[in-house]
Amino acid sequence: MQFIKHQLPGVIECVPTKFFDARGHFYESYNQKLFAANGISENFVQDNYSFSTPGVLRGLHFQKNPHGQGKLVRCMTGKVMDVIVDLRQDSPTFGQHEKFLLDADKGNMLYVPVGFAHGFVALEETIFVYKCTDFWNKEAESGIRWNDPTLAIDWGVDQPNVSDKDQILPDFNAAERIF
Repeated sequence: MQFIKHQLPGVIECVPTKFFDARGHFYESYNQKLFAANGISENFVQDNYSFSTPGVLRGLHFQKNPHGQGKLVRCMTGKVMDVIVDLRQDSPTFGQHEKFLLDADKGNMLYVPVGFAHGFVALEETIFVYKCTDFWNKEAESGIRWNDPTLAIDWGVDQPNVSDKDQILPDFNAAERIF
């Protein structure tokens, strides 16, 4: 497994080593000791699953403290453009975003620490799964509108399919966040 640090502090891309033979392939997707040795020592308490058709955009979501969620996200099938936004007010990269291509064929995963908004757009039919460090909490859920003009994220799709709930999320500058 490779652990790749990126421009936003605390964000780690995990790329598994795949073993192929005539039957198919095998890889280890999670090993608590290995992940902890590479900076991901959180206790994951909840797994989530979504199925999306091409062009579906989900996000940008986060939970406010004390119920902030770190996430380990990946595609079981398909491919997404994954987007994270640093909401940690004391971070030198506050308000910056980064994009990642997550691809089931590659098997890469992204660790997103507490204090980030997260979203993705499906580039093909995709089963997207994520491990979370805290349980879902309705009172703590929050988000930022996907097409916020301050963030100016290029999602790479012309007319994404966005839920009514995500369409009315507040702008970056108006979003309530506690990190």
